[in-house]
Amino acid sequence: MWFFRSPTIVHGEDALQHLAELRGQRALIVTDPNIRKAGLLDPALELLAQAGMQVTLHDDVEAEPSTETIRRGARVMHECAPDWIVAIGGGSVMDAAKAMWVCYENPELDLEALSPLEPITLRRKARLAAVPTTAGTGSEATWAFVITLPGDPPRKLGSGHPLAVPDIAIVDPRMMRTAPPRVIADSGMDALTQAIEGYLSTWANDYTDGLCLVAARLALDYLARFYRDPEDAEAREKMANCAAIGGLGYINSMVGLAHSMGHALGATFHLPHGRAVGLCLPYVLEFYVGPSQPTQTRMRLAALAEFCGLRHADDQSAAQALIARIRALAAEIGQPLTIAEAGIAAPDFERRLDALVDSAMNDSVIFASPRQPSLDELRALFVCAFHGRPVAF
Repeated sequence: MWFFRSPTIVHGEDALQHLAELRGQRALIVTDPNIRKAGLLDPALELLAQAGMQVTLHDDVEAEPSTETIRRGARVMHECAPDWIVAIGGGSVMDAAKAMWVCYENPELDLEALSPLEPITLRRKARLAAVPTTAGTGSEATWAFVITLPGDPPRKLGSGHPLAVPDIAIVDPRMMRTAPPRVIADSGMDALTQAIEGYLSTWANDYTDGLCLVAARLALDYLARFYRDPEDAEAREKMANCAAIGGLGYINSMVGLAHSMGHALGATFHLPHGRAVGLCLPYVLEFYVGPSQPTQTRMRLAALAEFCGLRHADDQSAAQALIARIRALAAEIGQPLTIAEAGIAAPDFERRLDALVDSAMNDSVIFASPRQPSLDELRALFVCAFHGRPVAF
């Protein structure tokens, strides 16, 4: 028995107007200082005022939010007792808002020990609306969140709960018009990676395949256009849709090894999430379709390639063509193709390699990978990704 979980999604130009339709007495906006400085909160504040709500602003969320950030936000929620939590920002903001919400309604919960199978309480105090300002994580459509745990090196914790899916996702492409090109590139590679991993996941199913296929094609077709010209309204809307559609797909199937490796890289070397997972994706795909591997994953990757307009004589060449297309897109939008190109010095990489392997191997999403690496294979994958070597094992 399976479940498909989704928020109500309001999308398209002027979707933000739906905030005026919310019903309640108090709203808490969760955001970050950059969103406030960009002026993106002004229309939301006006619309919530039209809805008759008293609004509190909490803009204390950093990139890769920490457990302490989550605790602070939960305390603010206890103080202002909102009916609606409105998350306005990128993936970090929306992830933080979900985690704060869980802690607000379950104050005795140990967030680090949260299990998707554990019964919790939500919606007795507040509901959640998510308004993305980047086209990337799809967090507006998912119940997952990633927080950073302290340590040396720090560790990213992928967590969440099926009840924590937002009640409403407001996907208004105009809210993404101020995103700088580097953020567009990083978040877009995240959208592409989660769509492809969601399609290849061992938990993929009939309900998720179409979503992941469409999201992957949208990213391949429109990400470079959006990167080159953030004023390109069509490309901006297509990428906004890509992120939400891919989020719906992967959260109902799961991601895999590229996210496990990317989580480890991001936490250890402070790389943006999308940059880290996108960097790892081609190497992971090469690992999945190695010559000694069964044909099923190769056939699915070839089907994805054909859906994206890449037709070749056999499955292996089609899969390789898709991998090459991903690398070409990354290069076109200025993304690093190796860990070294991401600015990580060889001595630092070698010193942290054991920790990278350990962190990735213990990441919660690795179980859904269609090929499970051994410790030696995972180490070799990191080494290939550092030097840019082909994966041939």
